[in-house]
Amino acid sequence: MGYSIFSLARAALGGHRGWGPAWRKAAPKPAYDVVIVGGGGHGLAAAYHLAATYGVHNVAVVEKGWIGSGNAGRNTTIIRSNYLLPGNIPFYELSMQLWERQERDLDFNTMVSQRGVLNLYHSDAQRDGYARRGNAMRLHGVDAELLDADGVRKMAPFLNFGDARFPIRGGLLQKRGGTARHDAVVWGYARAADRLGVDIIENAEVTGFLEENGRIAGVETTRGAIRAGKTGLAVAGNTSKVAGRAGLRLPIESHVLQAFVSEGIKPLIPGVITFGAGHFYVSQSDKGGLVFGGDIDGYNSYAQRGNLPVIRDVCEGGMALMPMIGRIRLLRHWGGIMDMTMDGSPIIDRTPRDGLYLNGGWCYGGFKATPGSGLCFAHLLATNTPHPAATAFRLDRFARGAVIDEKGQGARPNLH
Repeated sequence: MGYSIFSLARAALGGHRGWGPAWRKAAPKPAYDVVIVGGGGHGLAAAYHLAATYGVHNVAVVEKGWIGSGNAGRNTTIIRSNYLLPGNIPFYELSMQLWERQERDLDFNTMVSQRGVLNLYHSDAQRDGYARRGNAMRLHGVDAELLDADGVRKMAPFLNFGDARFPIRGGLLQKRGGTARHDAVVWGYARAADRLGVDIIENAEVTGFLEENGRIAGVETTRGAIRAGKTGLAVAGNTSKVAGRAGLRLPIESHVLQAFVSEGIKPLIPGVITFGAGHFYVSQSDKGGLVFGGDIDGYNSYAQRGNLPVIRDVCEGGMALMPMIGRIRLLRHWGGIMDMTMDGSPIIDRTPRDGLYLNGGWCYGGFKATPGSGLCFAHLLATNTPHPAATAFRLDRFARGAVIDEKGQGARPNLH
């Protein structure tokens, strides 16, 4: 059923008893043209674009749990394209443009809210760095505005301007940035892909790969073997584990990233605000809770939970930025598994194993990249060539010395 004011009114008159499932609970077929491993936002977006953009409909998405049970439901929902380096700006701006039309494309309310993303700076050097980033964005046609302290005060007068250890000098604002509802994004792509004939196969963990004459020819799952002309991996923090079953060793480490939600309060945060003197970012959900996060825990782990030292560090950043946060009760926190590359930027490329394609290494940028990642991965799977916006995200860039070090912190994945 399509969603519209008329279908809503019709369902209301019937007591909302006529709504069917948003997507089919598909059983695996013996073979597909493309099998995508991973039923999060990236895998589902790729399946949708394969069908909608490239006309490849014989596609299956294989998920070990339920749709959106991984990182897709374990993030802080921020969307933005305020990047510095040429390898990143075109891709994330493509993703932002897809966010802006996503609800029309999918016929689904993904609650995209372009309330703005404000990165605060606290020193002259940091101001100069943000000016450079803002100019780079503008050269690529991306909106950016450098604010002074008075400009920030008009937007967020509750911040600690007076007695802070790191006084707020201003900020870089991208007004088109904001947030989207993470689970709605997953559901929207799942529903849209299903309507185009894509099979979404849940509770089917990949345990190995089918090989034929040295080529990857499908996957072994807990629901049986599935043959595939092409196999794509979009499994986020489990990328190294799953790729290892195909004999690959990747330049990726897995780390825990925690996020937090407070009790609901009255509307306060105008958009997304980041603390420039530490790693802290905060927005406010539609239910009124403050949603915030900070650094990864800094050690390798596949656990979806974190430890107290990072909780303390994140809360200290929040207190430095706006001391009133200390009076708000924390409702819950959780951890996602980050697949951290050596330069902090992602990989969308063919692997050395013929028939196997990789979408991973998203570090902190996975959710905001969802629409662009899906389109670029679908382009790669359909044409065997990189999408023009993702030509820098090659797997061999580390061997070639062509890294995309957005944060300038070198080959330390725990720092990105």
